[in-house]
Amino acid sequence: MHPIAQKPSLARLSALVLGLLLAASVSFANAQTIPDIQRLMKQGQMPQALEKADQYIASKPKDAQGRFMKGLILTELGRPAEAIAVFTRLTEDFPELPEPYNNLAVLYAQQKQYDKARTALEMAIRTHPSYSIAHENLGDVYAKLASQAYDKALQLDSSNKATQTKLSMIKELISVSVKPGVKPTAAAPKAESEPAKTATVEAPAKTAPPPPSAPTAQTAVVTPVAPPPAVKPAEKAPEAAASAKPAEKQETETRKSTADAAEPEITKLVQDWASAWSRKDVKSYLAFYAGNFQTPNGMARKDWETERKQRIDKPGKLIVTADDIKVSVSGDTATVRFRQQYTSATLKSSANKTLVFVKSGNKWLIQQERVG
Repeated sequence: MHPIAQKPSLARLSALVLGLLLAASVSFANAQTIPDIQRLMKQGQMPQALEKADQYIASKPKDAQGRFMKGLILTELGRPAEAIAVFTRLTEDFPELPEPYNNLAVLYAQQKQYDKARTALEMAIRTHPSYSIAHENLGDVYAKLASQAYDKALQLDSSNKATQTKLSMIKELISVSVKPGVKPTAAAPKAESEPAKTATVEAPAKTAPPPPSAPTAQTAVVTPVAPPPAVKPAEKAPEAAASAKPAEKQETETRKSTADAAEPEITKLVQDWASAWSRKDVKSYLAFYAGNFQTPNGMARKDWETERKQRIDKPGKLIVTADDIKVSVSGDTATVRFRQQYTSATLKSSANKTLVFVKSGNKWLIQQERVG
């Protein structure tokens, strides 16, 4: 668990190259502005970076990238109220982007407004359930809220030993953190399905030690016993082995044949799914999802479908394609990995996507959907 209100450092805020690619074309002068702002931020020249950002935004007031960078600069300049205003407007204009919500939570947490921080993070996760930074930050915020609640309980009843123990555990959990607490998003927001990563170095994941190997015939100590005279195992064993191998080989070949036959069908399903999305045919698009589809953040299926319809029905042209499709079939489950190209009236992105299909009767339907 991480401390909550630590101010984000410049290294974390400016270490990444900001990567939003918008569909609208930009002039050469504007194209050069973004790298200039990045360079000034890396050099710690925040006032000059802010001036450049304002010039860029004046020429492109609807550009999410420039506005996001301005929010980062204002945060570094110690002007949180203005930064909050910038990120808030971004959430209103681009509700599908999780990064502004995450950075709002950072600023709220610095001001000890943990309820607001929690709400912002829940919105980030609702927008992108696979946004790991927001999940981690939400855990930190909940820990801080729990600490405050236990503190209040002890003020009302200082003799409560159970509450004292819980408070001690929470504080210890927070104090042993090896990384900063609520972390900002340092990269510019990307498209609907690709949350930007932060410059924070993640601690390496802990892996469980491999299970001990089962003893083999070579390592076991066996006392040989002579077989009864009537039994001739040396003659029987080769016969049994010979009959077992073809059966095993046949089963393997059958499974492989079934998987090979399913791959083209599933590949076409992914392409049809992307095509329905591009045509804004919401009814056909939703028909690709299984009844037990794992909706984002456990939201109700009806609410999820309503949200998807609202996003897909936004004005303007929409193009979604699936490239480099790779299908892996195991029984009645198929995992599909591909590169999703997304272009709308205001946004353009390229992201790795994974769909998990399950077979229901004679149909393959989407049970899980995630970025990466």
